[in-house]
Amino acid sequence: YRCCEIAREICMKPEWKVGRIIARPYVGTKKGEFKRTSNRHDLAVKPPRDTVLNALEKAGYSVISIGKIADIFVNEGITEAEHSNSSVHGMEQCIAVAKEKDFTGLCFVNLVDFDAIYGHRRDPVGYGEEIQRFDEKLGELLSVLKDDDLLLLTADHGNDPTYSGTDHTREQVPLLVYYRGIQGGEGAEQDSFAVLGASIAENFSVKMPEGLIGKSILGELTR
Repeated sequence: YRCCEIAREICMKPEWKVGRIIARPYVGTKKGEFKRTSNRHDLAVKPPRDTVLNALEKAGYSVISIGKIADIFVNEGITEAEHSNSSVHGMEQCIAVAKEKDFTGLCFVNLVDFDAIYGHRRDPVGYGEEIQRFDEKLGELLSVLKDDDLLLLTADHGNDPTYSGTDHTREQVPLLVYYRGIQGGEGAEQDSFAVLGASIAENFSVKMPEGLIGKSILGELTR
């Protein structure tokens, strides 16, 4: 971790300004045995301006981070952060928040195993099995959502486990929306990830911070 902290300091210089330095601890003693642990830590650059998370926090709402979200935003706008050991654990934490916590606000969850363990490692069988585990936990989550809860499921990039190489792939990401009583249907294709931030801001009736792009599609999501 200290090596990455030093790298973070060096790479803050204007000529580099690297977005993230990522510490990925591992166990093992020889080739073929190395395995990453769940103790990843992302050292990111602070957002250049307020995000919707800051707007929610300033308006008195809870912003609960599960997984690496707090690291990505350098804890900006986060009111509570929980570390996850796996994607299944992250879903279990999300279910516990929905079931047991009395709060009004955003629960922001990152499920990293699809990407780190199965996508980058090009393991389609493992990826499929992880989807099955997620699907089971999703059913549990849906069963405990309250009448006024809004669930948004998406991804920030593709990572096709059947493709060559080890890098991210360029699929358009899905956006699945659920709340109790939703009629179902298919929404229009959007041109920016920013519609999510704007829609969340409108959902909680908070003003979008100055300089942010994105147009709310909340009306389309909830009709």
